[in-house]
Amino acid sequence: MQTNTPNRLQRQLARVNEAPAFMRTFVRSLALGRAVPFTGTAKLRYEEMSPNKVQIFVANSRKVQNHIGGVHAVASTLAAETATGMVMGLNVRDDCLPVVKDMRVQFKKRGQGAMRAVATLTNEQRELIQTTTKGEVTVPVTVTDESGNQPIECEFVWAWIPAQRTPKTEAAKA
Repeated sequence: MQTNTPNRLQRQLARVNEAPAFMRTFVRSLALGRAVPFTGTAKLRYEEMSPNKVQIFVANSRKVQNHIGGVHAVASTLAAETATGMVMGLNVRDDCLPVVKDMRVQFKKRGQGAMRAVATLTNEQRELIQTTTKGEVTVPVTVTDESGNQPIECEFVWAWIPAQRTPKTEAAKA
């Protein structure tokens, strides 16, 4: 059963959504870029954020380019990891922490221009995350370039664990 109580990230984003519509993507990207400095350095743009879907854009700018003028492999992977992490963050309870457990990235072809990563969760995955204290899910993410191709294929496994661990002495007594 899904919870109707917004978690910490949802509450913070609700404040951002009070900004005028034309400014929301900019304000959201600025705020999250400050909270997670590496994403700010890469100038990730948080285009869409909902508990079911997160869409991240990375422009083909000089700061993130590789030696052949395309978006660097690490910048593309960062967009995918951030999208999957944010969709997890929008669903994990406040008493739990999301952690990336495994990631696989395959570079299939050269990307053309900017990259866009879209991560999604099913309602079943969301319910599992919101109703259990510990677990893991594979979060699907699609990364496309400006031509609509998928130059990289990614798979991210995210886990969530209790934010406060039980001390070993208490665990031994139980």
